[in-house]
Amino acid sequence: MRVHHLNGGTLRPLGGRLLDGEAGLFRRAEMVCHCLLLETDTGLVLVETGFGTQATHRPEEWLGRRFLRVSSPDIDAEQPVVRQIARLGFDPGDVRHIVLTHLDLDHAGGLVDFPQATVHVYAEELRAAEQPRTTLDRSRYRAAQFAHQPKWAPHAGGGEPWLGLEAVRELDGLPPEIPLVPLAGHTRGHAGVAIDTGDGWLLHAGDAYFHPGELDPVRPHCPPALALFESMMQTEKRARLHNQQRLRELARDHGGRVQIFSAHNSAEYRHHAATPSKAAAT
Repeated sequence: MRVHHLNGGTLRPLGGRLLDGEAGLFRRAEMVCHCLLLETDTGLVLVETGFGTQATHRPEEWLGRRFLRVSSPDIDAEQPVVRQIARLGFDPGDVRHIVLTHLDLDHAGGLVDFPQATVHVYAEELRAAEQPRTTLDRSRYRAAQFAHQPKWAPHAGGGEPWLGLEAVRELDGLPPEIPLVPLAGHTRGHAGVAIDTGDGWLLHAGDAYFHPGELDPVRPHCPPALALFESMMQTEKRARLHNQQRLRELARDHGGRVQIFSAHNSAEYRHHAATPSKAAAT
């Protein structure tokens, strides 16, 4: 399996080191929308979609006024994942399956660019998007992004144990090397997406954590403004903290077998984009 790391959207919120822990306070931080394009024996698979092309044409409707004001995203017509896939030499129409960690607007905005793809997501997450209960739900799930009626493939919980985590589920039509890992908390149906590259595992943990310091097994830490944002965006606090602890244990016990990364940390993205897996380099 060949793995391509793509940035499906760049965010530049104010906050400096309070958000990313790096030097400088009065500057904009940089965050990404870390997506994966997988070349499998059965076709192309996309993990996450970023903002999508419609964000460049109707940003306020697509991403929301509040998101634009707080996140200050780059609205770059060349950054949508569908265009990056074409620049890699692939036909975007060959993306047969999309696997999402959750349906937040910066993760699902590109679904409309792949209307024929089957979209895999936990059933609980799809219910939350279709039947929003709270103001937070209504702000994070953008109805315009789903108006084209995606070809949903909702999945229930359950499955086989994986590296000490309780459960995963193989996805219909996809090889068993791409299971979903339940990581609820940020949203009700949040998942991680695991990928067996043939040279070890990758785990795209989505928004289950935001800063790599949160996976430190000895002294978990996170820049204060980012920690505040994380708590403000959580749906289930207890589940989120529990699943972060599970990720810390996974990193501690199986760090030699699995590389864990989140959706928005730019340092993690740069590391993986610069050092692709052996499978991607062959």
